[in-house]
Amino acid sequence: MDKVEIRKTVEDEIEKTEHAIQHYKDLTQPISPSDAIGRVSRMDAINNKSINEASLRQAETKLKKLHIVLSKIEDADFGICLKCKQPIPVGRILIRPESLLCVNCAR
Repeated sequence: MDKVEIRKTVEDEIEKTEHAIQHYKDLTQPISPSDAIGRVSRMDAINNKSINEASLRQAETKLKKLHIVLSKIEDADFGICLKCKQPIPVGRILIRPESLLCVNCAR
């Protein structure tokens, strides 16, 4: 396993996720009642805020997992599924670096 490539992938993903988190935080700011928008538009804005809050929580969870993966790259058991103890394919690690489980165990 090329740990240098994996480390670079994880670091890039951390950077993208941090930018996404900041973007979602900007989108989840409170909607001021003094803003002159219609009732339907306000309801739509509240609904969008809920969706963005859910996306923010997912991004924060992903960021935590990415930091865990980054701290474990040099461990001897890196790339081993936490559940079944089988090797996780390198392709999966490169595509979803936050994955700590193989495809079968993640289902």
